[in-house]
Amino acid sequence: MKFPKQHTLEQIAEIINSKFVGDKDFPVLGMNEIHVVTSGDIVFVDHPKYYDKALQSAATIILINKDVPCPEGKALLISNDPFRDFNKLTKHFKPFKSSNISIAKSAVIGKNTIIQPNCFIGNNVVIGNNCTIHSNVSIYDGTIIGNNVIIHANTVLGSSAFYYKNRPDGFDQLISGGRVVIENDVDLGASCTIDRGVTGDTTIKQGTKIDNLVQIGHDTIIGKKCLIASQVGIAGCTIIEDEVTIWGQVGVTSGVTVGKKAVLSAKSGVSKSLEGGKHYFGVPAEDFRSKYKEIASIKKIPEILKKLKDKKV
Repeated sequence: MKFPKQHTLEQIAEIINSKFVGDKDFPVLGMNEIHVVTSGDIVFVDHPKYYDKALQSAATIILINKDVPCPEGKALLISNDPFRDFNKLTKHFKPFKSSNISIAKSAVIGKNTIIQPNCFIGNNVVIGNNCTIHSNVSIYDGTIIGNNVIIHANTVLGSSAFYYKNRPDGFDQLISGGRVVIENDVDLGASCTIDRGVTGDTTIKQGTKIDNLVQIGHDTIIGKKCLIASQVGIAGCTIIEDEVTIWGQVGVTSGVTVGKKAVLSAKSGVSKSLEGGKHYFGVPAEDFRSKYKEIASIKKIPEILKKLKDKKV
């Protein structure tokens, strides 16, 4: 998430009431999670396990809960609670704006686009040409939709990321300030839910077709011309490359990559990155042929045990 204009390190420190290490005029351009940071971004870290990763990342401003040596060319924001202060910055730069009308005045809707009754279109939404948005669809603030997109009833675009910190008094949510981006020629079935990015974009690329009742987590990227069947759940920060087929009730964990033209059979569970161009099945998902050979072997166990027992007799 880039800020509307450049800020200084001192200005950011004042917003979150923290001390800083570095030139007070050090430029701050935005804030992002570690997997999408670039120069000028703030990244937060609050666990010693990840200090080095954050300090050595592309981010040039590290919001951290310990006094550490500042890497050359970077700056630090010292906070007793980086998670809380990252939320403060999101609220400051991307505050929630309520709406009392169905289609926000700031929304931009293209030519020949049809919006059926009872839809909600939030602030600064952009919808392209020749789209059809069926009844009861909710499109949250900042969502970008391309041309020739079809969205069926009750689908929700832009809900918050499922991202929480466990506190002694309950769970504290990391506030989402990112977007959902739907490219051209995408079809979304009924009752799908696509979460916005925490700071970046959750993206569905051109030509992908998604069935009913599919959940896609924050900051996930779905490639071009993918087919995703009903009741699939894809966690956040996942990459599904182009032309992947995912059949019903597949679950995909966070942070993995599924390679181009892979096929995931129904009810598979993806717990690690998978190479493209192969067919996968099972929990955990493995090569289709190998998995079926394994199942066939397991079925022979009773027969093998019986033969061993007969030999002993």
